[in-house]
Formats: sequence, C-alpha cells, structure tokens
Amino acid sequence: MTTSSLSDIDKQILWNRLIAIVEEQAQTLMRTAFNPIVRESGDLSAGIFDIQGRMIAQAVTGTPGHINTMAESVGHFLAHFSLDEMHPEDVYLTNDPWKAAGHLNDFMLVRPCFHEGNLIGFTSCTSHLADIGGLGFGPDGTDVLDEGLYVPIFKLIDAGKLDQTFMTILKANSRVPIEVEGDIYALIACVECGSRRLSECMGDFGIATIAEISDYIVDTSRSSTQERIRQLTDGIYNFEMRVDGYDKPLDLVAKLTIAGGDLEVDFTGTSGLSRYGINCPLNYASAYTCFALKCAIAPEVPNNHGSIEPMKIMAPEDSILNAQFPVPVAMRHVVGQLLPDVMFGCLHQVIPGTVPAEGTCCLWDLPLRGGYSVESGLGSTKFATELVHNGGTGARPTKDGLSATSFPSGVMGSLVEITESVSPLIIWRREYRENSGGAGKQRGGLGQVLELSSSENAPISLFAAVDRIHHPARGREQGKEGIAGSLALTSGENLKPKGEQMIPAGEKLIVFTPGGGGYGNPLERDPAAIVNDVLSGLVDRENAEKQYGLVVDSKGDFSPTEARKRQTGAGQ
Repeated sequence: MTTSSLSDIDKQILWNRLIAIVEEQAQTLMRTAFNPIVRESGDLSAGIFDIQGRMIAQAVTGTPGHINTMAESVGHFLAHFSLDEMHPEDVYLTNDPWKAAGHLNDFMLVRPCFHEGNLIGFTSCTSHLADIGGLGFGPDGTDVLDEGLYVPIFKLIDAGKLDQTFMTILKANSRVPIEVEGDIYALIACVECGSRRLSECMGDFGIATIAEISDYIVDTSRSSTQERIRQLTDGIYNFEMRVDGYDKPLDLVAKLTIAGGDLEVDFTGTSGLSRYGINCPLNYASAYTCFALKCAIAPEVPNNHGSIEPMKIMAPEDSILNAQFPVPVAMRHVVGQLLPDVMFGCLHQVIPGTVPAEGTCCLWDLPLRGGYSVESGLGSTKFATELVHNGGTGARPTKDGLSATSFPSGVMGSLVEITESVSPLIIWRREYRENSGGAGKQRGGLGQVLELSSSENAPISLFAAVDRIHHPARGREQGKEGIAGSLALTSGENLKPKGEQMIPAGEKLIVFTPGGGGYGNPLERDPAAIVNDVLSGLVDRENAEKQYGLVVDSKGDFSPTEARKRQTGAGQ
C-alpha cells in the first residue's frame, strides 16, 4: 500500500472510474426497481460523497431535483450519526422532504463506505416510490402528514440487519406493498454496489483514502465555475413569470446578482404559500435553480459540491419556494421545475443569444388509481400508478425546441407498452400535437396528445398536477408563445389542471400537453424548415401562412405572402 500523491494521469483515470461507479449504481437501481417511473423513466439519483459529506461524483442518469437535493442531504445524515458509530454494513434512510428530495414519495438512502476497515466516504441514492399511503400522490393534502408516511432519518440496516418492523409498517401503509418493498431493496442494492466498487477502485490504485482526489475534484470544479462566472458582467438582473398555481395564479420573482465569481439568487417577491400540496421546499427550489445556472454558464464543468458552491439561493420563509414543515409539498415539482425558465429570463439579459425560450418545464405527471374506493369501483382491479409525459421545450437561439421532451427534469415519458402491462389501462392514442410549438425563426417544441381509459370499463381517479394551462410558455426575441395544455374527457368536459378528479367508466381522458415558445421573428424562418414542418404534420398549411407568411401547397411548393416579402426582402 502506498500513500504517495496521485499524478495528473492517475487523477484523470480515477475520475473516470468514479463516473463509471456512479453510473453502475444508477443502472443497478433502474434494473432492479419495481416502479416504472424509476425502471423505465430514470426518476432517480446516485452519487459518491467524501467523508465530509461533499458530493464528488453523480450519475448521468437521474434528475436535477434528485441529484442536487442529494448533494445537500448527506450532511443531514452526518449531523444525525457520528462517524465513530458507523458500521460497514449500515444503511440509513429518510424521506423527510426538507432533508431529502422535497416530498415524501422520494426515499433517500446513504451507506458509509469502508476500505480495509477504515471509513472513506459514502454512497447515496434516491428514487420515487409509487404509493406510501395518505391521500395518495396528489396535491390535495392540507399538510405534509396528509400526504403519506413520514420517515425521519434512521438506520434501515443496522450492522447488516434489516429493520423488518419498518418494512412491515411501510407495506401496511402502501396500496402497492410488493412494489414499494421491491423498490427499497433496489435502493439498497444501489448503495451497496457503489460502496463495493469504490473499495475495489481504491485497491487498484493503492490508496488509503479518497481525500486527495476529493479535494482535487471539488477545488478544480469550484475554480472553473467561478472563472466562467467572472466572464459575465457583474450586476443585478431581475425577471418574473406568472404561472397557473392551484386555485389562483402565482408569481415567481427572481433577482440574480453576479459579483466577483459568485452568484446569488433572491426570490423575494415570489408568491406566498398555497393551501394545497404544490409548495416547494427550498432544497428542491435550489436544485433546479442551480441546474439552470450551471447549464447556461458552465455546462462542461462536472456537477459536484465545488461547482454548486459559488451559487447561493435564497427565498423568504413561507413563500411558495421556501415552504416550512408541516406545509403540504407532494407536487413540489409543479412549481420547482418552472424555475429554470425564470433563471433563463435573468440570464438572457446577461448572455443574450444563449438561453432558450420558455418551455413546458414541469412534468405532466398523471397519478392514476383505481379499485380503492366506492367512486373508483371497488370491484375493479386495484392499482396505483403514475404516468409521466412531457410537452415541448422552448426554441433555442439556433435550433428548434425539442418535441415531447422533458426539460429540465430529464425524466423519460412513460412507455405505452409498459403502462398497459402494469395497470388496467389502454392507451388509445399518443402523437405529436400539431401547431402546438410557438412560431419563431426557431420553432418551439411540440406537445403531444395522449388518450387513455380503463381496460375494464371502470372509473379511474386522477390526481392532476400540471401547469402551462392558463399561462403558456412565452417566446423570446419576437418568438410567439406555445399553445397551452389542457385535460379533457371525450364527453367534452374540461378537467381542472390540479386536484383529484374522476374519469367516469366509459370515458376516455384526453391529455394535450403544452408547446414550447418560439425564438426570433417567425417571418425569418427558413422556408425549407416550414415546408418540412407542413409535410411532416407538425404545422398545418393555415398556420404556415398565418404565422410564418408562407403559402405551402400539398406538393410542398411554396410562395411568400406580402408580409413575409416585406420582412425578408424577398423578390427585391
């Protein structure tokens, strides 16, 4: 065993090994998870931490809401358990929204890593459990204890012995007990895999601790991030955005201060708390705020403690972005995932021509349940599942927006075949939503149309929590707004964007996800791109003429309108 300093080549190879380890962790979790939103959609996080609780590597697979809350959370476990009392076969767990990932359905695990009998660091992971009791996964709770089983930080595994009493209580409180039990074991497998691989890696390199590589990663990432921040113009930049809220609109107000290589975001002026479960703990709001800043300013710098450290995020207590216990927070994503658009609004003033137009942002999350109540048909198959679907992203300065693509969460849309295999549901239609992307020199991404019903002709409970229905994504630099989303039944009835509602037996739910905003003047869009949109069924001929000033026939031949000629100088 040697303890000599690592060479630069060793550091790079060791860094690559760490990335391989955390990605293996994530893939282990996905392969073994029972919940489709984890197994198929990647709604998770995995990471390695040093003995100080600093995140030094994170898996590419995962969401910013899980990864960046995890980066902050290991410190809470270290405050609860002393290093001296930790055992190589301990595993700790919590779903405390303020110490984990922002709501009760996300369970976070931490395992101490030992090498040759010495504590060297930690592995951690987070994933979403489908149902943990209470009212179910929806926004209708009046406090966090309505929303399910609240688990404080505790030892899930104590020196190799699993707490069976906890497992019994967890299963007894879930409508899908086999699934949640399987997901707990998948989380355990994830942290065990990381811990074992980290020790193997240290043996290969002949090192006794990860302190040297940890300091190198954190220090280098911090200095690289600050260097990029210093390239920006110091100053104060303000932006605000109005969003749907639950029973009334909400204002998200931000002040971005850039000074001397550091960033500060202050959300003073943002709306106060909602009485319903769309409130957002500050850890989750910070996670998506930092993600947006980093995407725009230092995307090539690895995401870890060092690269996040120069960013300070503040919000007044008891605002909707800094909810305090016991406020309901189950659907915190419906507000928190909109924050990147707020940040991009600030950054457009700093680095114009860099950030996209506004997009759908928050997942169109569709928790569905049947067979558990009189209303949802006691004689029908019992199920509790959660479908995740996406609208369009905002157009980029030089490219169109992405259609039916999740940004910023990165959670992949639920697959038709998987949905139908794990629940008594039929997906009748899933297709791009024509004309939904905002017009622009670069077109906004399209939303999608989804149509579903019970395969048993039974009623279904929908726990809606979607946005961009009353306040669609805005365009940038003369780009037009995207088309708003909606929820409806085949009878023609429109459903509310938030709250528990019933899909009656024999009815189909029709979901229209929103489109992203356009970027730049639509009359300057490349005619070839417009013709391609028309022939591909993304834009109809009426909108090509109305929005883009181009008359396109069924063969793809085109001619500019007078408005387009004046704008572009065509024919002069």
